[in-house]
Amino acid sequence: MSRDDSRRPRLPVAGLTPMTTLDYPDHLACVVFLQGCPLRCGYCHNPQMLAPRRGEVREWAGIERFLQRRRGLLEGVVFSGGEPTLHVDLPAAAARVRALGFKVGLHTAGVYPRRLSEMLPYLDWVGLDVKGPGARFDAIVGRPGMADAHAKSLALLLDSGIPFECRTTVHWRDFDLADLNRLALDLAEQGVARYAIQVARTGQCLGEAHARPVTTAPTTAELHDLVKSLQPLFRRLELRE
Repeated sequence: MSRDDSRRPRLPVAGLTPMTTLDYPDHLACVVFLQGCPLRCGYCHNPQMLAPRRGEVREWAGIERFLQRRRGLLEGVVFSGGEPTLHVDLPAAAARVRALGFKVGLHTAGVYPRRLSEMLPYLDWVGLDVKGPGARFDAIVGRPGMADAHAKSLALLLDSGIPFECRTTVHWRDFDLADLNRLALDLAEQGVARYAIQVARTGQCLGEAHARPVTTAPTTAELHDLVKSLQPLFRRLELRE
């Protein structure tokens, strides 16, 4: 191993989207997907990324070679997953991305607030997944103690001044319209300015029940009416269907 390799981050790269306009608002970016997630959301459509593993030097080296060729073409690099803040070398990787001249974005569920805190000096934008109301957060993600961790991460972002968006993936086995309304009101009250509601895809889900139709799901018109009523509470509110 060379001296440079000994300093290079070890991250388990699960995939790369070389160019996107969707994953970092108003920026042309690539997305680096990292393997491993502690959560077990029933609607998860990337179950192949859940099992953690140790990254090899060559994986991040390959990403850096890609980025070297994209300097001047891409504006940003988004770390996604899985849960990217699971990995201790993430801040070092973000610092190296910044040194190459790219902005750094992060998709996270906020369940590792200490790691998020370490990332703050390198972040230009964050997409924070809000899995559900605090009282039901742990049940939705299938693991105890996550609601408190997420609340700390949201507080960190609200205090940081870093642009961020909260987003909730809504599966009607986990939510009804009243739940969604209460969650949106709570986020607005805390000071969240940008919020996105994403309707879960049921084609590939971790939970078998989540892959089946929900007979009690609200109509499209009812969901649109709720979003319209919430619109004045946020600087930007999007419905992604």
